[in-house]
Order: sequence, then C-alpha cells, then structure tokens
Amino acid sequence: MVKLDFEHRQSGHCESGVTSNLLNYHGFKISEPMVFGIGAGLFFSYLPFLKMQHAPVTSFRVWPGMVFKRATRELGVKTRIHTFKNEDESMNVLKRTLDKGLPAGLQVGTYHLPFFPPEYRMHYNMHNMVAYGYEEDNFFISDTVIEQRVEINYEDLKRVRFARGAFAPKGRLYYPYEVPKNIDIRPAVLSGIRKTAYYMVGVPFPLIGVKGIRYLSRQMRSWEKRYGPEKASYYLGQVLRMEEEVGTAGAGFRFIYGAFLSEAAEVLNRPELRGISVEMGENANKWREFSYLGSRNCKKRARPEESFDKLADMLLECASREEKIFNKLRRM
Repeated sequence: MVKLDFEHRQSGHCESGVTSNLLNYHGFKISEPMVFGIGAGLFFSYLPFLKMQHAPVTSFRVWPGMVFKRATRELGVKTRIHTFKNEDESMNVLKRTLDKGLPAGLQVGTYHLPFFPPEYRMHYNMHNMVAYGYEEDNFFISDTVIEQRVEINYEDLKRVRFARGAFAPKGRLYYPYEVPKNIDIRPAVLSGIRKTAYYMVGVPFPLIGVKGIRYLSRQMRSWEKRYGPEKASYYLGQVLRMEEEVGTAGAGFRFIYGAFLSEAAEVLNRPELRGISVEMGENANKWREFSYLGSRNCKKRARPEESFDKLADMLLECASREEKIFNKLRRM
C-alpha cells in the first residue's frame, strides 16, 4: 500500500489546479491563478473544420497539458511526461511512480468516471486529476472538481485513461520530480502575460484569439438560415457547453486570469495591472451574460430581442473589450 500525504484542494480549472497542488506537494506554494497565468492558459479558438459531438469545436483553453508544461518550464521545475500505447504498462508506470513518493497528474475522459455526478459526464477527454496512492487494485485520487478525496479501481482507471475520441488522453501521466528551492517568479509572470497577449491579439490566423471570437460572431448570425432552427440551436448549445461546463472555460477562465493579474500586480509592483484585472472581471461577466441569454435561446425561452443576432453582437463586444485589455498587456 502507498498513500502519500497529498493535500487535496478544489480549484476552478482542473489542469491549473492539479499543477498547483503538485507543486504545493513539493514545497513550492503557488496559487492556481498564478499557475494559470504563467502557463498562459487563457485562449480562444473556433475550429469549424473540427467536430466534437457533431458540432464545431470552440475552445477557451490551450491544448491539454500546455498549462503544466509551460508553467513548470518557466519556473525551472524538472518534470516527466509519459503517454502510452499499452494500457497495462501505463498502470505499471503509475504504480512505480507512486512507489517513488511522487504523486502523478493524469489526463482522463469524464464519461466513465464513476465518481463524477451523472450531469457532468460527457465525452470529454481533457480532464485532469492526481493519483496519490494505491492499495492492491484501488487507487487514491484527488480530483479538483470533487469536494472530497475519492477512490477508483484498476479497471475503471485504465478505462478513463484510455478513453477514445477527440483529444484521447492515451494514458497521459505527468509529474514534477525536482523543484528548485529558490524560484524568482517575476520573469515567469512576465513571460506568461506576453504569451497570452500574443495568442489573443497577435496571431494572424483568423480563427484564434480575438479574431476567432469575431469569426464565431459572423458564423452565428447565419446559423439559422444555413442550418435551420434545430441545428442552429444545437451548435449554440455546444458553444455554451464549452463555455460553461467543460474545463471551466469562457467566463470562468477570465475570472481566474483576472485573479492572476491582481497577484501579478503585487509580484511585479505594477499597480496598473489591478485596473486591468477589474476590466477582465467585467468582461467575464459579459461572457456569463452571453451564456445566460444563449441558454434561454436554446430552451426556446428567448424574447425576440434575444436572437442569434443579439448573441453575435455580444460576442463582438467581448472581442472588443479583450482586444483593448490584451493590447495594454502586450505593451508592458
């Protein structure tokens, strides 16, 4: 039996929460927002050519694993990241890692997670959690979405680690194994800010960042005419799921990023970041308002003024706000 003394803390976003908790285990105290900001987790893309559950993919986060990889690299933390073809080998490596006293982050699919509430289960393969021990064929799990520590048996864990579909985890396992004793986080904070600002306003590709939000707005205006009310409603529902239910997403990520900017103001002694943090929070509320009106539209409860055109206008407002915010950050 192995059961490490791992502190379970809930978080707003699974991967940044897992990364924060893993670093905390190794003695480096860092908040989830700071990990998220240094790891440049805030992102937007609308990819109509890539489908998830028969609808275009809208992403409010970077590629799975990037927050952990970027944050630990910027902080000078040594890590190992594994993916596997053989399922049993992946479980053996997990046990050997735990035997060394190292808790491990795992990327999993949520549909077959036995401890997830039924309403949270969907074919989503970008969830993250920590294994911190095992006893025979039972594993001890810290999942930042769940209030208490949980357990999962060998076969169920193997199944979710090798869930199939878009962004299949392929048994992905990752962990820090050497954390410097003295870390100056200021260069990492600045690097995270610059990287996020570049991805939101600097990338020329029209489906990424602020340009991607505006592209989605244009597409949304035409959905009803192109696809009919039923399919248009389904496409809108997919955007809302990605924004509100999947991996924290739109409004939630912006609240976390605002908290990061507030912390960064202290770390960098840049008071102007507090004002930008407030602006980010205000824009997060706009995204939440978009979700609320969009959900009324999906449920056929929308008033005439809550049409697809109205929702598209709200996206343009969010895009304009974020363009101003990230241009300010880019000039720092």
